[in-house]
Amino acid sequence: MLLKAEFQKPSVGATPIERVVSAASGIILGKETQVRLALACLLARGHLLIEDLPGVGKTTLAHVLARTLGLHFQRIQFTSDMLPADILGVSIYERDSGGFKFHPGPIFAQVILADEVNRATPKTQSALLEAMEEHQVTAEGETRKLPTPFFVIATQNPSEQVGTFPLPESQLDRFTMRIELGYPDRDAERALLSGTDRRDLLATLDPCMTPAELMELQAGVQRIHVAPALLDYVQAIVEHTRRSPEFVTGLSPRAALALVHTAKAWALLEGRDKVIPEDVQAIAPGVAAHRLRPAHDGGRRVDIGARLLAAVPIP
Repeated sequence: MLLKAEFQKPSVGATPIERVVSAASGIILGKETQVRLALACLLARGHLLIEDLPGVGKTTLAHVLARTLGLHFQRIQFTSDMLPADILGVSIYERDSGGFKFHPGPIFAQVILADEVNRATPKTQSALLEAMEEHQVTAEGETRKLPTPFFVIATQNPSEQVGTFPLPESQLDRFTMRIELGYPDRDAERALLSGTDRRDLLATLDPCMTPAELMELQAGVQRIHVAPALLDYVQAIVEHTRRSPEFVTGLSPRAALALVHTAKAWALLEGRDKVIPEDVQAIAPGVAAHRLRPAHDGGRRVDIGARLLAAVPIP
């Protein structure tokens, strides 16, 4: 059938990672690098921010990742009138029991798609902060644990678009990585125009790994070796951002940890048991650029990441 033919079938004996990348690349055409970056972010137990223009596949990529990972998934469509209780949940009085019962909100899932997160007000955006950092939420005076694993995949439109509220630096720092999709190339766009609707393909997508396999891969990331010389390189990058007059503030210790963790995840994706400088260079723009604010106006954040790598030589 046509639906099945459009998928890139993994070879016999493909690993779970290869199955995820192959299935995702069969729907998000021409964006394998972005798919692999997103997967590295999730394997590093981080949260992902996808920022780009409407209509380039941000939400579709989030759906694909959730389905291929085989986890409980909830989508939250952020709007300007949304309240924190719409995310966390609320207690409702029940006449039969004569008391209040807490009804969990959509945040109680393993994968959360926070769609167009910057269309909500800062008060509602802040409802995600505790969940993303501590994997728990406090609602009506009681703290409740979130499921394990727990990922937030957020999408946002460019801040210059109408009806958006820029994410504060404190919340941007909670996202381990930010990626852009960009326009497809000519061949990929022709395949989109002439092929099956992506929504129909998405409906046929089966999980490519089990939760147990995902947890095993995450544990495997922690075992990837990082040499002292590689840590010198990471520290040189971080220290450059703190000294350079090009940036208002430098990278935080949390950002430095994110560089190491996602570089280890990228090495795992590449089939290596140790991190090399190219792994850091592959993930650094996605990890660092959204955390850095230029001291002078001008320049896209993705260009900031490229300039940063060019300015810091490998020790």
